Amino acid sequence: MTDFLQLFFSGLATGSIYGLAALGFTLLWQASGTINFAQGEFVMLPAFMMLGFMSLGAPLLVSFVMAVLLAVLVLGWLFKRGIVDPLFRYGMMPIVVATIGLSIFMRNGVRAAYSAEAHPFPSLFADRLFNIAGVTITLADMGTFVLALAIVFATQAFITRTVTGRAMQAVAQNTESAQVLGIDVPRMIFYAFAINAMLAVAAALLVTPTYLAKFDMGESLGNKAFFAAIIGGFNNSRGALLGGLIVGVCENLAAAYISPAYKDAVALVLFMVVIMFKPQGLLGKKEERKV
Repeated sequence: MTDFLQLFFSGLATGSIYGLAALGFTLLWQASGTINFAQGEFVMLPAFMMLGFMSLGAPLLVSFVMAVLLAVLVLGWLFKRGIVDPLFRYGMMPIVVATIGLSIFMRNGVRAAYSAEAHPFPSLFADRLFNIAGVTITLADMGTFVLALAIVFATQAFITRTVTGRAMQAVAQNTESAQVLGIDVPRMIFYAFAINAMLAVAAALLVTPTYLAKFDMGESLGNKAFFAAIIGGFNNSRGALLGGLIVGVCENLAAAYISPAYKDAVALVLFMVVIMFKPQGLLGKKEERKV
């Protein structure tokens, strides 16, 4: 039982990071009808941004702030204006193909410009262990879980309880009606892209100490985050978190009790099971909308 609880709590920490990345999928989908298959690389690139700033002597938290500003510019504004806006009129498929191509370009670009080696990344949390009722929990796992939850719920509160967040929801539901009400639709959509970029940097800060900074670290993370978003409900931000936690815990349990070889297949299996019985996801709702 002790081993099970240890695996469970460790899985919650990993799953919260999946949920953080999955939240980016749901935000872009709700705000602009965009699916970004370069989401994993959107987490990978800020990790190297922070490494670059730290190599210049900047502390970790200063590097994080600088990476947030740069990510909002590159992964928010430039991504929206350079890829999504020109292709949006042609439908979803060109955007999907473009983001897949972008993910390949980003992986190979980082490998060529930086290196193909895995680089260590400092942790935000001290290297401490806690023994609670025989269960050993690291401060990194506890801190990652709590911080990721706080970011997800803060994002949810911003969307549901602020004027700007409600305007973003109105744009997501019906663009034409939002324009009639005087809402600046392009600005609201940009906010979604900017928030997604900030979430990607936060996910990079939490996941890179474990994954290490490597050019292909985003490939697996992006796939699992995408499956987590669908499992929880692609139109529900809390569902993204739930899906991530389920994937993280089940991965740990499968690796320990079945075989580590099946760990990466867990998200796909859960995805297939959920869409067979509840296509809209565990917390998702059937809805009609016009974007």
